[in-house]
Amino acid sequence: MAGQLTAARIRADVAEMLHRRPDESFDAEDLFDSGLDSVRLMTLIERWRDAGAEVSFVDLAERPTVEHWVKLLVGGDG
Repeated sequence: MAGQLTAARIRADVAEMLHRRPDESFDAEDLFDSGLDSVRLMTLIERWRDAGAEVSFVDLAERPTVEHWVKLLVGGDG
């Protein structure tokens, strides 16, 4: 679905928004509980759309975990 978008990039982008290290294990955490807000989510969506992803706010907000987003945006296990 998204040429340049990889699981590693998704994790790195989310980690940046949460001021965390990309190698931390947070794939299953609820990102809203971890400090992600709607403005940061929109920033991620715009980045990922620029990389070719077709994704909406609702797609991501419905299940706000990195593991779900990787499956949705990259497919499979990322």
